[in-house]
Amino acid sequence: MSFDFIVKLPTPDVIRAEFPLPERLVRLKQERDAEIRQVITGESNKFLVIIGPCSADNEDAVCDYLNRLAKVNEGVRDRLVLVPRIYTNKPRTTGEGYKGFVHQPDPEKKPDFHAGLIAMRKMHIRAMEESGLTAADEMLYPENWRYVSDILSYVAIGARSVEDQQHRLTVSGFDVPAGMKNPTSGDFSVMLNSVYAAQQCHTFVYRGWEVNTTGNPLAHTVLRGAVNKHGQSLPNYHYEDLNLLLDLYNERELANPACIIDANHNNSNKQYKQQIRIVKEVLHSRKLNPDIRRLVKGVMIESYIEEGCQKIGQGIYGKSITDACLGWEDSERLIYDIADAY
Repeated sequence: MSFDFIVKLPTPDVIRAEFPLPERLVRLKQERDAEIRQVITGESNKFLVIIGPCSADNEDAVCDYLNRLAKVNEGVRDRLVLVPRIYTNKPRTTGEGYKGFVHQPDPEKKPDFHAGLIAMRKMHIRAMEESGLTAADEMLYPENWRYVSDILSYVAIGARSVEDQQHRLTVSGFDVPAGMKNPTSGDFSVMLNSVYAAQQCHTFVYRGWEVNTTGNPLAHTVLRGAVNKHGQSLPNYHYEDLNLLLDLYNERELANPACIIDANHNNSNKQYKQQIRIVKEVLHSRKLNPDIRRLVKGVMIESYIEEGCQKIGQGIYGKSITDACLGWEDSERLIYDIADAY
């Protein structure tokens, strides 16, 4: 066999028992979950802003960022729901590169999943304690969901995972919103099929168990741009794209039609400064059409303390080691602009 079995990892129950969520934070998560859920269902007219680093690579810098975000939240919470990105799993197009905090809690050292699972949980709990905000993460490994199911208030399913059956079925057992991104091809039908699958009940094998799920009515779409056959980026946040998605939603029997616009990735061609313009165009489209306003519930923004990105080992505090991000000053200004425009 070509598999080298290194160490058997503790089950989620063991890790959660070792690092439990304090009762005060359990109540906080319940309140935050309800607030975010009401935006997706349309009970609340607030706007979601899912914002933070491309990858959460350093606990101190991430918590510093969240404490800044918490102060801004005090001034906009009547109009916006800020959901910090604490992305601890990073899919890689070629399989190479930094795969996230769970793989490598220290990006300059070798992978250590046991240490990574513990470090991930400790970082999320510290972030909640200090900021009063619950976070979003990306589900790269469906079998890891229960390590963080009591902590996360939002989950993203990436463009390379959204067609995978196990991801879709696992989402059907969530009780929090899950954003199903369009695949890299940009195919809206694939994305909507993923939403449909996630909203249904299923029986399948999960972590060695036969399980039943009841379906997740909070599963929804995320537009993140696409790539054509020549490898060129194709944005899909424009007014015409949103109208098309609205028409496709109307053709299907899906609960809680909702869409989040990812302002980076192929929508910006990874030109991180363009996120500012893209978000403002999305807000303008919502003003033009009340149906689009009801459909588009929020935006995703990649943002950190220092703008741009760096290579692993450069050691610049609060600067992304994966995709380039907006810096804090631009991010703060953009959040206030969103609140004012809203």
